[in-house]
Amino acid sequence: MATKTPPFAPFEWMIAWRYLRARRSEGGVSTMTWISLIGITLAVFALIATLAVRSGFRAEFVDTILGANAHVTVYEMGVVQPNGRVDHSIRDYDVLAAQIAAVDGVTRVAPIVRGQVMATFQGNNAGMEVYGITSENLNTIPRIANPQTAQGDIGRFGEGIAIGSGIARTLGAQVGDTIRLISPDGVKTAFGTSPRINAYEVTYIFTAGRYDIDRTRAYLPLAEAQSYFNSEGAVNELEVMVADPDKVEDISPDILAAAGDSALIWTWREASSGFLNALEIEDNVMFVILSVLVLIAAMNIVSGLIMLVKNKGRDIGILRTMGLSEGSILRIFFICGSFTGIIGTAMGVILGCLFALYVDQVFGLVNWMSGGNAWDPSIRGIYFLPAKLELGDVLSAVGLSLGLSFIVTIFPARRAARMNPVEALRYE
Repeated sequence: MATKTPPFAPFEWMIAWRYLRARRSEGGVSTMTWISLIGITLAVFALIATLAVRSGFRAEFVDTILGANAHVTVYEMGVVQPNGRVDHSIRDYDVLAAQIAAVDGVTRVAPIVRGQVMATFQGNNAGMEVYGITSENLNTIPRIANPQTAQGDIGRFGEGIAIGSGIARTLGAQVGDTIRLISPDGVKTAFGTSPRINAYEVTYIFTAGRYDIDRTRAYLPLAEAQSYFNSEGAVNELEVMVADPDKVEDISPDILAAAGDSALIWTWREASSGFLNALEIEDNVMFVILSVLVLIAAMNIVSGLIMLVKNKGRDIGILRTMGLSEGSILRIFFICGSFTGIIGTAMGVILGCLFALYVDQVFGLVNWMSGGNAWDPSIRGIYFLPAKLELGDVLSAVGLSLGLSFIVTIFPARRAARMNPVEALRYE
């Protein structure tokens, strides 16, 4: 009669370990074990590496959005002029800015004049979106005042123009050069509107970390921008920064109430909703695809374990006749399968974490091997491959891998436990 033993007794671990170490000539399946181990390791590594890059992309893009753009933008509904055009200018912007700045959670309110112009320098041309802003407010924009790289002195902003590094590259301009801005909406004369052409010294060149920003954005002192764009005494919008951008929806009603009945607001989440939704969909799809990859790797455990059960049929019969219960046999083969999953998962976690921590060096090698063309910032928007290792991503990868490894191991282990010892020993 089979005796009852405590679950996962030492002898069960000993037998499972002997089976895992057994050579093929002894009825073991070490080759299949190694294949399963490598498969799970690579699958977990790919999952963690992808999740880290995904988190890095999200963090970097959101950081560039919040670090170089308004968290909340305040507009005016506008007034219809006699010529039929709608004037959206904000006239009493100082008073309005003070009212919004008094809202709890608002850290800064900046009046902004915006316009699109053509810049030219030594025969090179570039389209630019010019922001008129005061020096004090410019210094509060993290990605502009403290960019990844910068040239010139931001303290001299009031003496000229600040441009993105992409614009400087297109124009071939350096700090100290004088560029010309051309606006079609210039001086109104009896013969129509003539283009306005002004020259400005480049006093500051910034790299915000986003290709589209560096390629198109420039800053002029507010008073100069008002004069250049025919907006004397008015601005186009108010740029609002808040203490907690992730909770911008909670503070938006208070900002709208302070701005007045004729105001409209546009949060950073609304402005980037298409991009954020695309990121979320991509995150879910990538996780599902890589989960299937982990499942395929875990299925190798089933193949190896079925072969092990078949090769160890005589041993199972002997163990059962010696008094081992079905539960003990199940646990022995469950240990064989799950041990492979545990080791493979641990190795995959180590490789995935190392990849995330040393992604710059890894990508530098890949970029060198591809001749420097592995990354195009004009397509991807940022200048490097980001990776952010988060505990939640690692735990989800570990949980998925171990869960699948344990589940698929149960079925061949149950088959071994239910094997009839008489049938197993009949032809021995």
